[in-house]
Amino acid sequence: MQKRFVVLGISCLVVAVAVAAAMRPQNPPASPPAKASCDLGAGKSITVDYSSPRAKGRKIYDGLVPYGKVWRAGANAATTFVTTADLKVGGTDVPAGNYTLFAIPEADKWTLVISKKTGEWGTAYPGPSEDLARIPMKVSATSGPVENFTIAFDKGGSGCVLHLDWENTRASVDVAKK
Repeated sequence: MQKRFVVLGISCLVVAVAVAAAMRPQNPPASPPAKASCDLGAGKSITVDYSSPRAKGRKIYDGLVPYGKVWRAGANAATTFVTTADLKVGGTDVPAGNYTLFAIPEADKWTLVISKKTGEWGTAYPGPSEDLARIPMKVSATSGPVENFTIAFDKGGSGCVLHLDWENTRASVDVAKK
């Protein structure tokens, strides 16, 4: 009889520890996944999947992200750009398909790099031979500090404006269905 109570007591203790461990709050990822999309109408769309790093008091541009170098435009897995329509991105033809986005930030100008190579992880840039296009972006100041790197679309006209916002900088380019 005592043996049953001991076994029952130990079993309850194991279950209680397991439940407590499962209920412990998980730390959120440092750069959580995020998504931006643009509805182009007629069932056509653009979707960007990326990871959103945080500034955490760091100097971002010309600091964490050097000027004049290809940057992965996010964190963790490469930033994907999927379009189900043929596009004009900043006046450059981009056929429907799956791509990877990179950027080259500068103090007064940015370049959006659309790479044909997909599936990268981390900072590896496959090189200019894999570029579909390099497209100039407009640069402006944000209305205030932006803690979380954000990719977003504003709907307008026959397409959208793609924005990359972080720290005090916004880089933008027009995107329209061909």
